[in-house]
Amino acid sequence: MLDERTIAIVKSTAPVLAENGEVLTRHFYKRMFTHNPEVAPYFNQANQTGKQQRALARAIVTYAANIDNLEVLGGAVELIAQKHASLMIKPEHYPIVGENLLASIREVLGEAATDDIINAWAAAYGFLADILIGRERQIYGENAKKPGGWEGFKLLRVSRKEKESSNITSFYLVAEDGSRLPAFKPGQYITVRVKTPDGQTTMRNYSLSDMSGQPHFRISVKREMPPEANTPQGYVSNLLHDAVEPGHTLQIAPPCGEFFLDVTEKHERPLVLLAAGVGITPIMSILLSALEAFPKREILVVHAVLNEDVQPFRKTVNELARQHASLRAYYRYSEGGSPSDNASVGFVTAEYLEGLLSSRDADYYFCGPQPFMVSIYHELLKWGIPASQVHFEFFGPRQELERAA
Repeated sequence: MLDERTIAIVKSTAPVLAENGEVLTRHFYKRMFTHNPEVAPYFNQANQTGKQQRALARAIVTYAANIDNLEVLGGAVELIAQKHASLMIKPEHYPIVGENLLASIREVLGEAATDDIINAWAAAYGFLADILIGRERQIYGENAKKPGGWEGFKLLRVSRKEKESSNITSFYLVAEDGSRLPAFKPGQYITVRVKTPDGQTTMRNYSLSDMSGQPHFRISVKREMPPEANTPQGYVSNLLHDAVEPGHTLQIAPPCGEFFLDVTEKHERPLVLLAAGVGITPIMSILLSALEAFPKREILVVHAVLNEDVQPFRKTVNELARQHASLRAYYRYSEGGSPSDNASVGFVTAEYLEGLLSSRDADYYFCGPQPFMVSIYHELLKWGIPASQVHFEFFGPRQELERAA
């Protein structure tokens, strides 16, 4: 445990870190990639334009402000540990980050970074690192012990490639060695590792879009168009769409993620599944799993997309709704579409959603781009929905979602 003096010093640095956070984290990443280029493959370089720096800055300030009440950080710790495990972060990586972080604090804050402050942050970083390393060790062990499970990266073969919309394609993956695949929780993701043109590797997380227990894993990947040539954004998705065909193999890490539906818990409340764009991928896994686990539970699915051309899984969801009286499915098109009994033009507003609900008292799972997520999260907060009934997969720092809401 941290002593009271260390806690007091770390808490006292929260205001100055808040003021200098992004300057500090930009310096940190630049320093680390210069001094320790071997860790670069663990980071999505497309996020190095400010998103990652802002996320780390807020995380550091949050940790400093709550160093004496770490219970409030429990969810964040689990999210980070799951993300680290998906990327194969190991104990030997923590000293590299710690050394560069402490050096950056001293170099950016200058004389304000006294020896007492540096020593206190060294202890605080070591304390948090031990917590994360312990949890990550558990995750690695759990994944390896599952029937068909493994640790590290394993070759899976693309058995099928199926176009779901104009910009989303599904890839069906089976074990190259013919072994079974492990069970996963509906809503979790896997990691794909590929080589880059410079001979290095890069990794991306993709949600599993089918239910567990199948002879395959399925990921449904949106083609991300890079904003300009020679940028890292969109490299992996375009590689998958253009160069990966049935018979090819991919390096895959085991399923991870803290966003999932627990199919062992029985609830009488309706289940509300909300998605926008490619955010439907984890929602599809949750939907398929929920229909099997809770055949009589009321389920509402709402999928918001630009138009029908870019909408995946519409036929599948409609067919599921025909087969299951407990399921209702609705679609919202922001750029126009063909109105029908379950499709309309517009956004997913609070008024629209409430018109579909039999009761606000439901379990909510949602995923999509930031504006959609902020809107849904904000409305659920206004409705007073308990945190235990609100679940989301946000592709970015949770603090960013909460701050915007």
